[in-house]
Amino acid sequence: MKWVPADDDLRSKLANFSVPLAICDESGRVLAHIVPQADLSEYELTEPPISNDELRRRETSDRWHTTAQVLDHLRSLERP
Repeated sequence: MKWVPADDDLRSKLANFSVPLAICDESGRVLAHIVPQADLSEYELTEPPISNDELRRRETSDRWHTTAQVLDHLRSLERP
């Protein structure tokens, strides 16, 4: 992969890489897409709101549902 330094001029042309964008040639043909790198420091790590005991109970449960049963249940939740 070739690395291109993003100087102030390039960052200003490309919206400081703050939004996804397409690089096009003069005719409008898309040459590349740029998707900004997510800054994961903005997010806080959390634990799932479920206890380890509950997870173990679910792992050992013998109660299972078919895909059709799950889809039927989801359809029943749709608003008319």
